[in-house]
Amino acid sequence: MSRHIFLIDGQSFYASIEKSAHPEYRDKPVAVGDPERLNGIVLAACPIAKSRGVTTASRVGEALAKCPELVVIRPRMRTYIQVSLLITEIFESYTDLVEPYSIDEQFLDVSGSLAYFGSPYEMAKMIQEHVYLSTGVHTRVGIGPTKVLAKMATDNYAKKIPEGIFELSFEKLESTLWNLPVHQMFMVASAMTRHFTRMGLACIGDIARMELYEFKQRMRREMGKQSDIQAEYYWQTARGIDPSPVAAGIRHQLKSVNHGKALRWKLYHRLKDIEIVLLELVIEVCRRTRYHHYMGSVVSVSAAETDGERSSHFSRQMTLPEPTALTHEVAAAAHSLFKKHWSGLPVSHLSVSLSQLTDDSIMQLTFFDNRCLAYDRERAIDGIKDRYGSDAIMRASSLMEAGVARERAEQIGGHYK
Repeated sequence: MSRHIFLIDGQSFYASIEKSAHPEYRDKPVAVGDPERLNGIVLAACPIAKSRGVTTASRVGEALAKCPELVVIRPRMRTYIQVSLLITEIFESYTDLVEPYSIDEQFLDVSGSLAYFGSPYEMAKMIQEHVYLSTGVHTRVGIGPTKVLAKMATDNYAKKIPEGIFELSFEKLESTLWNLPVHQMFMVASAMTRHFTRMGLACIGDIARMELYEFKQRMRREMGKQSDIQAEYYWQTARGIDPSPVAAGIRHQLKSVNHGKALRWKLYHRLKDIEIVLLELVIEVCRRTRYHHYMGSVVSVSAAETDGERSSHFSRQMTLPEPTALTHEVAAAAHSLFKKHWSGLPVSHLSVSLSQLTDDSIMQLTFFDNRCLAYDRERAIDGIKDRYGSDAIMRASSLMEAGVARERAEQIGGHYK
């Protein structure tokens, strides 16, 4: 039985939600970003704003310079998540095989539903109308026999045509997908594009028409013997081969827990200020690790440094004597790693992660510390935060000017709720 898979994308997702919530902005250019931070980035721009030169990831100040009448709305991440979950429920009324790919993209396997809803195109149109009437969000639908073809159908075709629906079948590949520049292939970014260009592979079809053995040989000459796995992946992608199923739900076993923060580097050039943020990140990592009933054996610290002219980056890790999710144990390791590898330049980004996770139901005791008591104390604090908010109880150091925990408590994913 052939598969029919949709990749449904919400057009200008955040901006569409805001325009739906503010009918007075229907015919105005709208962007989502922080209007009080001209150096912040535009998270989303509606089609009207894009037609006037406003692009996602541009600076708010630059966007306003290009489009002075632009309406900039502060993001409301909690609302966007709620709308995304509502859209998931709509999709689940058509098929039980719904796999969220991001907040505004979801895969649907509708192979078993077509008998009830008609052709793939008719079903896609029906879903588009349902989502729009329920949320005000316009959607684009890529249709294909595999997930990777559905994704490329959305990105390369459905997003660029008025009806927002495009089916990419195996039979159409040679006349459609294979004619596109290689950088439009899924998972090919600028670095890989440069490799393919040096190899003389300008179009997706240049990869797809080659035998796998020949492509591997070319990749080895360009990137070394370790490139065989990459070569097979890109060769299969070019041909639309993707056996992975649409897996209902988004829960997977955690491999690591991490937390990071972008910083205004001019404010974080002293160790004592950086240490405050480092501790806050550790606190959040340990809290989330305990929430999922894990402990971690490897602590990693990553930092980006700059003084406006010079830049550097490091990422280092340390294996702990015992698995843990206790703040003071992880903090000691993180502090040691940072001090050892920090060059002294101001820090523009800092992150902490805990990996090699194991179940926390069995704990190694020590002669010198009552680890059970320490876990009880931290879990009690977790309970207070879960009930009253992450800023209900915090370290005194977070109340200092360098602390970011209070601001972070008002945000989801680094953006305002």
